Amino acid sequence: MPIGSILAVFFVVWWLCFVAVLPIGTQSQHEIGDVTPGTEPGAPAVPRLLRKVIVATLLAAVVTPLLLWGVNNGILHDYWNR
Repeated sequence: MPIGSILAVFFVVWWLCFVAVLPIGTQSQHEIGDVTPGTEPGAPAVPRLLRKVIVATLLAAVVTPLLLWGVNNGILHDYWNR
């Protein structure tokens, strides 16, 4: 499989992992009780984006090879074409 295809799959898997990880452990300003004036009360108080980017990258680094292995070995192809 060409490297461009692998990078494209990793990019899509990374975004899916990032969106899945984004709400984990996040507390809103309203929940904490410290709303900054002029901001949305539902906005995260401490988003910890760097930590979430790292977790999403590690998760995508595990999921992408498994997905590519399943596609290359025909496992996912057989499953979807039943």
